[in-house]
Amino acid sequence: MRSDVLPPALPAFDQLTPDAALAHLKATLATQRARVAELTQREDPSWARLVEPLDDVGEALSNAWGPISHLFSVTSTPQWRAVHDEGQPLITDFWLELSQSERLCEAYKAIAARDDFAALSPTRQKIINDALRDFTLSGIGLPADDKARYKALSMALSEKASRFESQLMDAVQAYGLHITDARRLSGIPAGAQQRARAKAEARNLEGAWITLDFPSFDAVITHADDRALRETLYTAWVTRASDQGPLAGQFDNGPLMIDILKLRQQKAELLGFEHPAALSLATKMAESVDQVEAFLLDLAARAKPRAQAEWDALQAFAREQGGPDTLMPWDAAYYGEKLKDRELGLSDEVLKPYFPVTQVIHGLFDLVESLYGVSIAPVSGISTWHADVTTYAVRQANGEISGLFYLDPYARDQKRGGAWMDECLGRHRREHDLQVPVAYLVCNFTPPHDDEPGLLTFDEVTTLFHEFGHGLHHLLTQVDEAGVAGIRGVEWDAVELPSQFMENWCYHPETLKRFARHYQTGEPLPEALIDQLTRARTWQSGLSTVRQVEFALFDLRIHRDPPATTDAVLEVLSAVRDQVAVTRPPAFNRMPWSFSHIFAGGYAAGYYSYKWAEVLSADAFAAFEESNFAPETAHRFRDAILARGGSAPAMALFTDFRGRAPNPDALLRHSGLAAA
Repeated sequence: MRSDVLPPALPAFDQLTPDAALAHLKATLATQRARVAELTQREDPSWARLVEPLDDVGEALSNAWGPISHLFSVTSTPQWRAVHDEGQPLITDFWLELSQSERLCEAYKAIAARDDFAALSPTRQKIINDALRDFTLSGIGLPADDKARYKALSMALSEKASRFESQLMDAVQAYGLHITDARRLSGIPAGAQQRARAKAEARNLEGAWITLDFPSFDAVITHADDRALRETLYTAWVTRASDQGPLAGQFDNGPLMIDILKLRQQKAELLGFEHPAALSLATKMAESVDQVEAFLLDLAARAKPRAQAEWDALQAFAREQGGPDTLMPWDAAYYGEKLKDRELGLSDEVLKPYFPVTQVIHGLFDLVESLYGVSIAPVSGISTWHADVTTYAVRQANGEISGLFYLDPYARDQKRGGAWMDECLGRHRREHDLQVPVAYLVCNFTPPHDDEPGLLTFDEVTTLFHEFGHGLHHLLTQVDEAGVAGIRGVEWDAVELPSQFMENWCYHPETLKRFARHYQTGEPLPEALIDQLTRARTWQSGLSTVRQVEFALFDLRIHRDPPATTDAVLEVLSAVRDQVAVTRPPAFNRMPWSFSHIFAGGYAAGYYSYKWAEVLSADAFAAFEESNFAPETAHRFRDAILARGGSAPAMALFTDFRGRAPNPDALLRHSGLAAA
């Protein structure tokens, strides 16, 4: 296939049914098992005789399982959930078989021992060496009984992580608050009120229906004048899928948390690691748990005095406004928004009219096109899973397709919350055929309603830029080897570099001028507001930094010494808060119960990656500032970082771009934490 032809492996979402998808998965598993068995019987293994065919095995499995996994997240009907739950252990079992195949491991060792190994490209050598490392981390050298135990532990972890995410989605979908007194909606933006009334109408109810999808929750917690309503929504939010709150015990993730931590400890010990945190860091940039903890505590020490001052100022402001003497968590966003409006002339409601979704998307595309010399345009004739989804092609200057992506921007029922980028197809080349990468970009923005388009908060603008940064890492890769193309093979604590790098452009005045225009008048965002937005970058940066450090330290410590009970989990969290936080939530707060990043995602003992990569991203953006945003800087970033994927260690790629090791000064400056 030429790179200007659409990939034939794109999922046929308009034809895909749960039963057919499951049948296809099972058939593919059987076919690829036979293929692997044949490959491991070959004599004289080589790159062409083993690694390339195995890449094809991986692509076949990804093409069969990927749509199921994706639809589980974006249209989680009972039917698709059942298929996902049945398919998850099947696909996990397959990959575990490969990771523990002694014949396969010996074949890779044979390739590494060949006389011509040194003649392979550095990228191919890295793939072989990474594979040998991963075989070790999969228990390849364990006795037969221990290998079987490793497999059982991995299967159990996969099942429990999936259940954790499912119960969290169930808890969000199950909650609803019926409001019949319109006065209780005072302060909530008109658009959010309309959507709440529409939800009530859909349930044949009078009044409004408030849910825990993020746009609905955020509208209440940030704007509702009714303090009791804010408290009610806050309580429901922080007790999702727990033993507390309005749905106490119905979808309790507590036992799953403990099971997951216990299984991870057993898995780490089986592989010779002291704890899960050490196992996690074996494949990351960071060298040790102590190094990560020191990094986080240093950030906390820099940020905590500022955070305390910010909290004191917020409390004083709230009292001025006739608010409570002591702020509670359900008050912080409400008075924070009012204080931000007073001090900076900024509020969500002032800014949102300038950020209609489609306009922001086009502005984002315009920026990327100017930076990297590509074009982005819709592609017709590709089936999707919902009418809101649009498919786009990223084309190089010569018109060839560099990649495709699906954009699913709006919140809806039976869709997982949050925002993410995921891989649909990876890039790889076979002789003259090139499969271009394809990505899923998923958000949960407020959908259009009546005559009002979907309008974004500034935080949502940065979320879109963030996820598109992940997308660019996947889509602009020029690596032809499947194992390290795009986001594949990138150390987890570096994978956030391209995403957080993109957030910097949201504070760049010239970029804002590209797309920030009032959806009714077409008037550009006033210069005064642009100036205030750039100032707002450091707004409550102390509080936001200690909050992220709190999450990261908690994650690190429960994986360094896994608690055996949910009470012990809360004790670890309390100790972390004593050390770095300036506020304490109520005792009923159950944040860990919904911390899907570490219990259902890939961030176990790795949540620190967000702050770690933020150092890299700020330093990278500083190179643009230092060059006065010269085009060649963007080209170097594209060629050194985005194009090279996991083809070399992340530190080597960063040093290649920056000419030196990362420096935290830019992050401290951008965050307002640098010494005066």
